[in-house]
Amino acid sequence: MMLKKPVVFICMLATVAYAVPAQEKRIHHHADLSDHAHNDAGGFQYDHEAFLGKEEAKTFDQLTPEESKEKLAKIVNGIDTNKDGYVSHTELHHWIKHRQRRYIEENVNKNWKDYDQNQDGKIGWEEYKNTTYGYYLGEEFSDVEDKATYQAMLARDNRRFKYADQDRDGIATREEFTAFLHPEEFDYMKDVVVQETMEDIDKDGDGKINLDEYIGDMYTPENDESEPDWVQTEKKQFSEFRDTNKDGYLDAGEVAHWILPGEVDHADNEAKHLIHETDTDKDEKITKKEILANWNMFVGSQATNYGEDLTKRHDEL
Repeated sequence: MMLKKPVVFICMLATVAYAVPAQEKRIHHHADLSDHAHNDAGGFQYDHEAFLGKEEAKTFDQLTPEESKEKLAKIVNGIDTNKDGYVSHTELHHWIKHRQRRYIEENVNKNWKDYDQNQDGKIGWEEYKNTTYGYYLGEEFSDVEDKATYQAMLARDNRRFKYADQDRDGIATREEFTAFLHPEEFDYMKDVVVQETMEDIDKDGDGKINLDEYIGDMYTPENDESEPDWVQTEKKQFSEFRDTNKDGYLDAGEVAHWILPGEVDHADNEAKHLIHETDTDKDEKITKKEILANWNMFVGSQATNYGEDLTKRHDEL
């Protein structure tokens, strides 16, 4: 039986050194809300992509203004989860975060049917293990070359599954399975993200990362090639910024600070911005009427897209 590629194997492949400077591949940044600059004076493209998601925003650009407003009205009904007739900051913030996580949800949906073998809407550890690794008696992998590697990956997957399984029942709900596949997106999974990163880089197994291990994770010299300038820059990053206690090593806390930097919540800022711009009675929440009165800030259409193209051409001239 052929083994399905386990989650940790995918992660391990992602750690292969790239021919690019810096350790950006290790840092878990949240995706930008939009590819456009946030400048309402030049158009609302940023707001459209933040509110709808990048792909959905493109579909609205093909609609008539009437069609866009009609679809927006239906979206507003869904955002108002407590059905009080208002969209609060909390509801709008949740909606924007949800739209920005669509790529994650699509990935989970793609994997869900493969793993939910009994189709009960949940995924047990045994379901995941058997689908990924096959039915190997005693988990010894006797029929597999390099069985030690697969045993290590199985143990790592098992540990991550247990972290994601918040109620410790051995079964993952869709939300827990999402945390399993994308632990960097969940606060309660940060410890396992740090632990896995430490294990990837800490080659001598002493529980900390020295300079050689740090550099070796991204650069291995071949033949007699000269060391690129960016390697010296990374060595300086290690000693001056990453190693905060100056003991010559990165411990788990320093690794967490490096790969999981605290970031501005752009979804929160965008929710505040949209409410500020459209809340005519200044009660800090917005009605469907207020949203539809400012519909072109939330969604695009053929008309707004055409107008923005004209403005762009005028600026270029």
